[in-house]
Amino acid sequence: MEQFFQVGVITSTHGIRGEVKVFPTTNDPERFRKLKKVILASEKEQIPAEIQGVRFSKQFVIVKFRGIDDINQVEPYKGRQLLVARKDAVALEQDEYYIADLLGMDVVTDEGETGVLRDVIETGANEVYVVELDGFGEVLIPAIRECILSVDVEAGSMRVHLLEGLKE
Repeated sequence: MEQFFQVGVITSTHGIRGEVKVFPTTNDPERFRKLKKVILASEKEQIPAEIQGVRFSKQFVIVKFRGIDDINQVEPYKGRQLLVARKDAVALEQDEYYIADLLGMDVVTDEGETGVLRDVIETGANEVYVVELDGFGEVLIPAIRECILSVDVEAGSMRVHLLEGLKE
């Protein structure tokens, strides 16, 4: 299970006072208003950072980190991911799951076919799970009660029902 979740990516600096433009990768950018701590992550290192201020500009979140007060200090962080610890993640409702926990999950149909969940497509109405089914290839399964019979995050498995026409 993932211990950290990505909530954004620093795209560029903003102004000369140490602010950055963040492209939010969370489905609720407003969560940045309540966020206090993040991890600035690259392939080489993870640096904890405290958020001092947040504001919004178009599709971006403008973030100011405590102790970083000019453009030269923040420049090296361009391109870094902003991560939050699982314990600090947004609480889930019943039958909601973190996408990071679903990816790679074993999938079994009610007819005994097996596969792996490869991707989650977020649409306006509901999510769609991209499942690589053994012997059939890629199948798109809507994340609705009629199709998703059970999900066991701890075991890394999901039982599904394929509606008529999904395997064709």
